Amino acid sequence: MDTQDERPAATRHTPVLLDRCVELLSPALSAPGAVLVDATLGMGGHTEALLTRFEGLRVIGLDRDLEAIGLAEARLEAFGDRFTAVHAVYDEIQEVVERTAGGEVQGVLMDLGVSSLQIDEPERGFSYAQDAPLDMRMDAGGGITAAEVLNTYPEAELVRILREYGEEKFAPRIARTVVAARAVAPLARTGQLVQIVRTAIPAVARQTGGNPAKRTFQALRIEVNAELEVLERALPAAVETLAVGGRIVVMAYQSLEDRLVKRALARGATSSAPAGLPVEPETHRPYLQMLTRGAERAGPAELEVNPRSAPVRLRGAVRLRPTPDHLRHGRTS
Repeated sequence: MDTQDERPAATRHTPVLLDRCVELLSPALSAPGAVLVDATLGMGGHTEALLTRFEGLRVIGLDRDLEAIGLAEARLEAFGDRFTAVHAVYDEIQEVVERTAGGEVQGVLMDLGVSSLQIDEPERGFSYAQDAPLDMRMDAGGGITAAEVLNTYPEAELVRILREYGEEKFAPRIARTVVAARAVAPLARTGQLVQIVRTAIPAVARQTGGNPAKRTFQALRIEVNAELEVLERALPAAVETLAVGGRIVVMAYQSLEDRLVKRALARGATSSAPAGLPVEPETHRPYLQMLTRGAERAGPAELEVNPRSAPVRLRGAVRLRPTPDHLRHGRTS
């Protein structure tokens, strides 16, 4: 049975914190010839709003999901050559910008995590709410699947993934139950995994906190798509693409992502001068300035319209000057 949703992208997705994203990016995108990279294009909701708001803007949209790119291209066709879609993972942002925009841009937007498209199509295997193949690949064209992880990884490695990426306190019990189940028959369906988690977790722990499988699904998704490793590379690369005065806005949906975002932006917004110097050397002054105080969250009005915005944490920064040589490529001395 074909369960693919044939509706156009505009009717399937509500962009998160859209007005706030537009507000934060606006000063950098108002000039003629401005270019923004939507590093997580998805179904193009944020890009559509930005292209509509800023008539001189050009957007380069990156996504690893070819289905998302197809939907976004159809949605944004009316903007012509002001929009360019690129099939790429967002840690490739510098190469893409060099190729398509001459090396620097005025804005970068990142809306991290799994997309509405991926959640809403059961056959992708991202949702624990419906039985489907254990896939979870954001780029269905290649790479390891969740089934392969569950059926081939050693028990100790499964424990590590569940603990680190899912922050799952019952990781050893779940991993042990997975190994016992796969010894009988390979795991192939999300429904099997949900039942395994329910079996492994104590009954009292299943009474609160929503579906007990959500942390396991998060951990597997992150492992399958190498999300944290990609993000750790992508954040400094995205900052390097910004022209002076350019702005970056990042939305994260779980604490592991937000921790990386906070660290990367704070690094640029903090002096790198050794403590105790009477005068801060020019080369050690911050190269970013934060646009947000801490992480901003969705308000009650947005939560009512778009419940999926509940976990969002938004942070933004503006580029003050080029990155000092001693801080490029992660060097701190």
